[in-house]
Amino acid sequence: MKVRSVVLFLALALAVGFAVPASAATIVLTFEGLQNGEPILDFYNGGLGGMGSGPGPAYGIVFGADSLALIDADNGGSGNFANEPSPSTVAFFLSGPGVIMNVPGGFTTGFSFFYSANSVGSVTVYDGLDGTGNLLATLPLALNWQNGGCVGDPTGLYCNWDPIGVAFGGTALSVNFSGGANFIAFDDVTLGSTTPGAVPEPGSLLLLGTGLVGLGRAWRKRRG
Repeated sequence: MKVRSVVLFLALALAVGFAVPASAATIVLTFEGLQNGEPILDFYNGGLGGMGSGPGPAYGIVFGADSLALIDADNGGSGNFANEPSPSTVAFFLSGPGVIMNVPGGFTTGFSFFYSANSVGSVTVYDGLDGTGNLLATLPLALNWQNGGCVGDPTGLYCNWDPIGVAFGGTALSVNFSGGANFIAFDDVTLGSTTPGAVPEPGSLLLLGTGLVGLGRAWRKRRG
């Protein structure tokens, strides 16, 4: 009976683990699946981009109208970049205040991203939507587009991508990625981690599942 109780407890724990809402997990936005020059809009809210791409993942994240996707020229787009962290699409803007990311459900702990810039920029985190409310964090972004030269990917002037992250207190509802319009781009925007692109491996869940199988067999053997 004790083994059976453990099995039931672990099964419940596994179910709870899978039921964790997206807002509480690490989320990485790679912008893949969007078209060249397409407004991102509701793509990461389980909806469509401005040119009809999607539906994308239902992460509860909405981007402002000036936030656009850009595809590397090597892959048929008009992007003049190389060595992008997750080929072949990034986020950028051509007008307005920058790439505005709204998370109405809020997120905590911190976030991170890669960027490449031919002009200085900044990223600001707010506890209100659309870059309003209290300022929770500010990240200055230095010019870095060709640091170290272009190696690897043979084409593209924006060839260097630096990882950067920030931790903050409170609950963030929006982020403004700003800089020179058409002179700065972002990729692998990661919520819930100060290291961009860091998605927890499902190893712990896989191990838990393996344990359930093993305990179930042991319990049946004892009953037999």
